[in-house]
Amino acid sequence: MATERKRKGRQKVDMVRMEKDANLQVTFSKRRSGLFKKASELCTLCGAQAAIIVFSPGKKAFSFGHPSVDAVINRFLVPNPSSNANIEQPVEAQHDANFRELNLRLTLLNNQLEAEKKRGEELNEIRKAGQGQFWWQAPVEELGLQQLEELKRALEELKGNVILHNNKLLMEITNPPPLMRINPMEDFNGPIFNYPNDLGHGFF
Repeated sequence: MATERKRKGRQKVDMVRMEKDANLQVTFSKRRSGLFKKASELCTLCGAQAAIIVFSPGKKAFSFGHPSVDAVINRFLVPNPSSNANIEQPVEAQHDANFRELNLRLTLLNNQLEAEKKRGEELNEIRKAGQGQFWWQAPVEELGLQQLEELKRALEELKGNVILHNNKLLMEITNPPPLMRINPMEDFNGPIFNYPNDLGHGFF
């Protein structure tokens, strides 16, 4: 009969300082995240206000607070509850206003980014449609609204150029340049032969 392998299971970790410094930062990061998560759950479920400040082994500070660390610290330090309420409300209101402003900016930037991406995709489609063929042979039924507007502008510009060129040709046809009259006697500069008198009356 095979002997069953004994499993150690989940062992309890002794609450003593770790000897290896390399493990300190890793363990600190894991435990800090868990601590802040538990504090956030407590504030959400119970409506509590909490502030936590911890320092890493490298002397770096980390904090968590709801509604904010400053609001909780001010409430703890100021003994008068009414004064504390007056201080807490402006701080929380300012925090909410900053959050709304940042969220609005982020939304606007995302909308602009999406619009630029869409415009770039449409321009790429126009380039692909025009490769290997003339632009007026592109499938018009597959173009979007912006593509059709750009195509319309191009056609209007082409129409204007054709009209200008046509008018220029008509002007040249209806108003030809004046022809130069040539006098052959005036323009002939060759030698003039004087035949003798005896050769000027008859033939050989």
